[in-house]
Parts: sequence; structure tokens; C-alpha cells
Amino acid sequence: MTNADPYKVELDVFEGPLDLLLYLIKQDELDIYDIPIERITRQYMQYLDIMKMLDLNIAGEFIVMAATLMMIKSRMLLPVEERPEMEDEEDPRWDLVRQLVEYKKFKDAAMHLGDLEARQENMFSRTGEGIQLGPEPDIALEDVSIFDLISAFNEALKKAPREELKEIFAEQFTVADKIDHIMGLMRQRGKASLSRLLAGMTHRYEMVCTFLAILELIRLKQVRARQSGHFGDIDLVPFEEE
Repeated sequence: MTNADPYKVELDVFEGPLDLLLYLIKQDELDIYDIPIERITRQYMQYLDIMKMLDLNIAGEFIVMAATLMMIKSRMLLPVEERPEMEDEEDPRWDLVRQLVEYKKFKDAAMHLGDLEARQENMFSRTGEGIQLGPEPDIALEDVSIFDLISAFNEALKKAPREELKEIFAEQFTVADKIDHIMGLMRQRGKASLSRLLAGMTHRYEMVCTFLAILELIRLKQVRARQSGHFGDIDLVPFEEE
């Protein structure tokens, strides 16, 4: 970001590096027990670069994981006879795989408990005739993760024309103005497609300001990001307190 727009988004909750790795594995439908380390490392570093470009608060554990991936990658590039001798020679990726599997178990268990709690809230202690909660919607929209948002932003960024982020653009676009613009769209249309919102922009700096505005609105619980299906299009809808 430039000095012309000092607005900085502070995220209260930010998923960690293991969440990002699991996201990348799921996105490409990879085998968690046979991770293509070079490919995953390249993708992980791309996401890290995007987060740095957006000036997000990157916890030190993200940097540590980047170093770990680079170390594993370098070990796997070495011929077997040149690798440091270990008591039990094993795949250099195995320690990371163990971490991911254990973390996924706890994460899935937490999600399951959360679902049970949500269902319990909709149960009635007394039965009554004629009580109907209504049919389930045809397409269930789920809240998306920060990595879904970064992925959509990255795809839009790839299609944008290459340009230098000059000061003239910084004067034209600010995060605060984009917040007002997005809230205006919410009032007029009720929702907005993230991909269409970014696709209509010609300057990369404008896209950065818009994305930061979306993150800030999500943090302030003014907007909620929902997604139909895995890795589908993302819709921005007004936040409704449950």
C-alpha cells in the first residue's frame, strides 16, 4: 500500500499455515499422504506473496512453515545417498503429513461439535403440531475461508492488465471509498458477486483496495462471504445476526 492510502485492515481471526496447506491439498484433490512438495511449496509461496501485497498481518508461523517447505523440498531434490543420515530413514515429508493428519482430525471434530450445537439450538423441548422450519434451500451457501477469498482475488488479479501501481492510482482509489461503494451495492441489489465486482476493474490498485474493503466489512460483520459448492463463485451478502 502507498502513503496515499494509509488504511490498514486488522483481522481478528486468521487461519494458520496448516489450514492453508489443507486448503491447497483439497483444492487440487491431492493425496495428503503423497504431497507433491514442489507444487505445494510454489502455491503456498504464491498465497504468502498475495498476503504480503495486501499488507495483511502474517503470523510468524506462516514464515516458519515456508522455511519448512523449502527445507523438505531441498531434501527431496538431493539424491538418497547425499541426504543426511537418520536413525530411521523416512520420507522427508512424513513429519509434515503427520501434523496435517492430526490437525485435520481435530478440526473435523470441532466442526462436527459445532454442527451438533447448531442442530440442538433448533430443537424444541416440547413437541407441537404444525411446527415447520421450512424446506432447505436448493443450494446451501456456506461461509468461506480467508483462503477462498484470496484464491478468488488471485484469479482476478491474473486477468488484470500489468501495470505499475503509480501514485495517480493511489489518489483515485481508497479502501474507505470502496467500503461505501460495496455497501451501496448491498442496499441496491442485496448481494454482489466477488468475481464480477473485481472483473469490472482495470487497475490492479483498485482491485487491492476493493479486496481490503471486503475484508474490513467482513471483520465488522457488515458483509458475509458465501460460496455455493467447493471452490465455486463467491457472493457477498449483508450480514444478519443470528
